[in-house]
Amino acid sequence: MVENLNERTVAVENAAGGEENVVFDVTKARLISKRRRVTLPQWATAWIVLIPALIFLVMFMFYPIINTFFMAFVEDFRWVQGAGSFALGNFISALSQPCQSWEDGIVGGVCEVYHTIPAFGFGNFVKVLTDPVFPKTILNTIELVIIEVPLTIMIALLIATFLNSIKALRGLFQTIFFLPYVTNTIALGLVFNMLFASGQGGLINMLLSNLFGLDPINWLKSTSVIINDELTLAPATRFAQGVVIVVYAVWNGLAFKILVFMSGLATIDKQYYDAAKIDGSNAFTIWRRITLPLLSPQILYITITSFIGAFKMYTGVMAVYSGSNKGSYYFGGEKGEEWMPVVGWIYKQLEENQNQPGIAAAGSLVLLCIILLITLVQFAVSKKRVHY
Repeated sequence: MVENLNERTVAVENAAGGEENVVFDVTKARLISKRRRVTLPQWATAWIVLIPALIFLVMFMFYPIINTFFMAFVEDFRWVQGAGSFALGNFISALSQPCQSWEDGIVGGVCEVYHTIPAFGFGNFVKVLTDPVFPKTILNTIELVIIEVPLTIMIALLIATFLNSIKALRGLFQTIFFLPYVTNTIALGLVFNMLFASGQGGLINMLLSNLFGLDPINWLKSTSVIINDELTLAPATRFAQGVVIVVYAVWNGLAFKILVFMSGLATIDKQYYDAAKIDGSNAFTIWRRITLPLLSPQILYITITSFIGAFKMYTGVMAVYSGSNKGSYYFGGEKGEEWMPVVGWIYKQLEENQNQPGIAAAGSLVLLCIILLITLVQFAVSKKRVHY
């Protein structure tokens, strides 16, 4: 057998029983095999890979957002009575199958479901802004955000710095601080409800009594509490309830922030610290002059996401009051509105005004505008303070 770079000669038997040499052009064979292979353009391959994610985003993100905008400007929802949904699809179906009389209705026809053409306007926004409870929920949310977000970020940054500086039992400490992130929110709320239980049975009251000699505090209950037929505790103050909510929110939000800060600390070159130590800088100066500036991208990310998450706070506040047995829309006080957040008000509107879901949708858009405004301000302020 003779072989070179471009040709291969192979001995094969012919029909007469003899042998003959057949020459195969290897280069041509390779070209033919390449021509038979289907090659898609790069953009087409990218779209094929993105299609599953795009379907998910359209169905569960973009469509709900568009539907919420649509609902917020619809003032009359009688046209979807009996349809089982107030989604945008029902409106399209109503317009594509008009009946002869929208007022009287036709038995067995589409007019039994779509009673009237929807009226658009700003009536839902007027109801939201004139509701006496809605401004209070905005103030409640802002108070919780201003206190909880900076406090959580500072504590998480200090813990991450501490964990990054030790080697022994680092994995154990990381696991302990990460536990709240994988624990059910309602379960954590029940735990805090028991910790801050009124009277001497609560762990916090026991510590205050035994360590500092203080009287028990009514943390959450809106009514007076009698202890051992002797001591009567006044109804919980707004400040006491706020302390419980903030402590719970800080504890629940530490885990994710610590992980992000630790990942950022791991990317900082150790040569900066060595050079600073040679120059005689102390630990605080190194942390302030090196660690904080180089962690500024992570700090910006955590700040923005924390503010967005805090403005959407609902389950955390609800979980703290979950032991009150007064329903999912009780947030302290006689009327259950003491610490009601904006999202709690929106859910309550969906429950109480099922025939007018546009009110809750309008409240959601108002909350969206507030979050967008705060986010834009944060980006504008951080332009000169973030170092990449």
